[in-house]
Amino acid sequence: MVNGKKEKEKISQNYLSKKLNYLSNKNGFLGIENNFKIKEKSVVVPFGLEKTVSYGKGTKNGPKKIIKASHQVELYDEEFEQETFKKIGVKTIKPFKINSNIKKALDQISNLNNKIVMRDLFPVVLGGEHSITCGCIRPFVERYKKLVIVQFDAHADLRDSYNNEKYSHASAMRRCLDYNNVSLLSLGIRNISKDEIPFLKKNSHRINIFWAKDKHKWRLDKLKKILKNKNVYLTFDVDSFDSGIMPATGTPEPGGLFWYETLNLLKYIFKSSNVVGADINELAPIKGFESYNFLVAKLVYKILSYKFLFR
Repeated sequence: MVNGKKEKEKISQNYLSKKLNYLSNKNGFLGIENNFKIKEKSVVVPFGLEKTVSYGKGTKNGPKKIIKASHQVELYDEEFEQETFKKIGVKTIKPFKINSNIKKALDQISNLNNKIVMRDLFPVVLGGEHSITCGCIRPFVERYKKLVIVQFDAHADLRDSYNNEKYSHASAMRRCLDYNNVSLLSLGIRNISKDEIPFLKKNSHRINIFWAKDKHKWRLDKLKKILKNKNVYLTFDVDSFDSGIMPATGTPEPGGLFWYETLNLLKYIFKSSNVVGADINELAPIKGFESYNFLVAKLVYKILSYKFLFR
């Protein structure tokens, strides 16, 4: 037991001895002036993994377009009546080569998130496709006895595999639920295959779905009951937005969420629970249409603001 404890401490010290490789403030998320001293609280991680997309392509370009668009986001937030960037302490990881093997790529993001978490920082990973999530959550699965994943998505992502790939973006939540201490709250789902239904029924004690078709009947008190005082990991597929405001994604779906109802849900989540990390994925930028990239950049800024100003 003592040897095991010493080994863990040794691993921890080894992680902490290695510096995180950041972009300059000016080149990172929000494009903050280099002379502004940032005390780290949160870390944006560009991770444009694109290996299993099955319809529209381009998610590998999502992170760099989100970061570029973030330089146009107004730093003053009228909701909080202040420049919230001064409270969120955001730094951005310098882009790095992603392994061509998807399992090794997931190990990469898991290891990097672990380095961030061990420094008590809040990671926000920018995908890339949704398959990244099972790698992103690994450090949290190991750290917490129970973890609730809150999934904003148009699709259930509960297939055991898709196109013979177990780590497909269509299997993103299924792979997360391979961990026994993980449960799932899904918001905005409006597309599920027949093959996913048996797994959903068998695991109804672990999966709560708020269907998009019923959103006029959603009860926030039920949401609060599921999340109250829980450790939560947030995964946000941008196709959860209605395709009218977010067509720049691989599989856009009508009937989705709009901006302010999304913010209201996020506020409720952050006020009810301890959100420990997040990923935002599946942006497939469309040339000449910067507004979709800007929407996601502003969403990331809001998520970070809610994390640190609702404490």
